Amino acid sequence: MATAVKKRPRISSAAGRRPSRKEVLERKKAIDELIRKAIAVKDHLVQFPAFHKFQGNGLSVYLESGHGDQLTLPVRKYIQNLLKVNMEEPYGPEWPSEEKVKRQEMVAPEARYIFIKQYSNGFTTECSMNQDAGVEHMHTPCNEGHLVGFVHYRFVLEEELPVVYVYELQMEPSAQGKGLGKFLMQLIEQIACKNQMGAVMLTVQKANTQAMAFYTKLRYVISSTSPSRVDPQIGLEKSYEILCKTFDCEAKSKLEDGDEEL
Repeated sequence: MATAVKKRPRISSAAGRRPSRKEVLERKKAIDELIRKAIAVKDHLVQFPAFHKFQGNGLSVYLESGHGDQLTLPVRKYIQNLLKVNMEEPYGPEWPSEEKVKRQEMVAPEARYIFIKQYSNGFTTECSMNQDAGVEHMHTPCNEGHLVGFVHYRFVLEEELPVVYVYELQMEPSAQGKGLGKFLMQLIEQIACKNQMGAVMLTVQKANTQAMAFYTKLRYVISSTSPSRVDPQIGLEKSYEILCKTFDCEAKSKLEDGDEEL
């Protein structure tokens, strides 16, 4: 994932008053706890049954959750291949080095996944799995389908705020242009709000005009953390923009408006 130029951390204040050290530490502890709790959730899909499957425009798929440090070899190879097919052209000469970075990112313990699988027989069933102190219900296909895409996201800090950062949203050509991308981003936004994250953020290559248009239509805007807004001259030299959609006033102030003080 591309990273914007580092800036001086901002510290918000209430009614123009600079917070005390104790208040700053308490706030940091609370935010760290939010992220810790979000990361600890084994399967975020369980909380959103309406997003377990997508059917429309001739496409019928179901979704499954995954963790970066639990990917099987076939899944890792699938991710690598799909990234190459979809992203080699937008990255251009930067791709070889970027591909190495992405291979490391995809298996990180903090990486969370939503896998998109096409039905093999059109039917699903419910099963349960014993989990430590109870039973967790999971959405499972009768016959294993085949992958047609994935979302890689993480719970991270940006400008001292908890956010969901979408590292990748990748689909095969057969699954594109059918409303699935919008459906997936709606799910990510639901996950962000459920876990009290201030925003959803992502990085888009400028050369990927189709992706830029897609996110703009979903009301994502160029973040104040993006190189082009940090310094227009630096922005001209960078091949990417950082986009965001915020869910509260503080996140809007820091990630959209770029205010030093709330």
